[in-house]
Amino acid sequence: MSGSSRCTPFQPRARTTANGQAASYQIMGDLLLRRRAPRILVVDDQPSIAGLMSQLLTMRGYEVITASNAEQAEAEVRKQLPDLILSDVMMPGKSGYEFCRGLKGNPGTRLIPFVLITGLSDSSDKVRGIEAGADDFLNKPVLAEELIARVKSLLRLKEFTDELETADSVLCTLGLIVEGRDPYTEGHCERLSVRAADLGRHLGLDEDSILALKRGGYLHDLGKIAVPDDILKKGTDLTPAEWAVMRLHPITGENICKPLHSLRLVLPIIRHHHEHSDGSGYPDHLTGPEIPVLPRILQVVDVYDALRTARSYKPALTHEQAAQTMREEAARGLWDAELVAEYFSMLEQHRQVA
Repeated sequence: MSGSSRCTPFQPRARTTANGQAASYQIMGDLLLRRRAPRILVVDDQPSIAGLMSQLLTMRGYEVITASNAEQAEAEVRKQLPDLILSDVMMPGKSGYEFCRGLKGNPGTRLIPFVLITGLSDSSDKVRGIEAGADDFLNKPVLAEELIARVKSLLRLKEFTDELETADSVLCTLGLIVEGRDPYTEGHCERLSVRAADLGRHLGLDEDSILALKRGGYLHDLGKIAVPDDILKKGTDLTPAEWAVMRLHPITGENICKPLHSLRLVLPIIRHHHEHSDGSGYPDHLTGPEIPVLPRILQVVDVYDALRTARSYKPALTHEQAAQTMREEAARGLWDAELVAEYFSMLEQHRQVA
């Protein structure tokens, strides 16, 4: 999803501390603020054309910002993300094609609708625009009726996208609320989100998989929202009946997130992050390669964080102790031995750079 000032799955605005639930509920309130006027960025090196489009759009209640070239437009995008961009193709410096390609290649801006406005009529020019990622085209001279119709259509699509983003963010905030129920896990979700994404990059995964790992860091234990406090805070000394309740949380979390198509890559992380390579995990008792790679990645990071964190029933281990423990457990068939090795290789590289 495109970046915003709202709480996102990988940039939470508050951390669950002693007042964590209140802070998280405040985030949820922020997500439901009244809608503002859509923000449209118009990019054209001819002031008369930019001014005319700005006037037409402002008269219809839109907030309009203008820029005379791609560099100025990029600065405006960095200041505040627009809801729609209307850009000329031929401009001094960077062309509209290059401007579009740069935004569409960035996960934080690729969902902003982008319209190329051109006086070029050759079909190859439109093909270049499509290859750059443009969502629509307008020909010069721009007709007012066509401009407004295209803008309305694309902003409607952007609104649907924003609703999905808000739903993602609400779920991630719920994940922080779940974390806040246990004082020993403060910051756990954020650490998993960052470190799992780091490991994904280290392994050369694509951006969609890295984003799924970021979200998975916040959402993997979402199902614990249905686990009673007396079980959740008890630690490892659970009765068989209590374990049965605890082992349902991956399925519960998956069912909560399943309606959102945007979380399809996160669902296996939520469901399978407690599976073991030897088949002794839950809920499906998968073995080895049956466990998808994204859950295996998050699992390695999750185990390391748990070992390095003090809990009511155990002290925190040192980095060296955690590494030895995880390598021994991987040799016994609990974790993916190759991923464990890659994780500690990555950590060592980070320590050398630091």
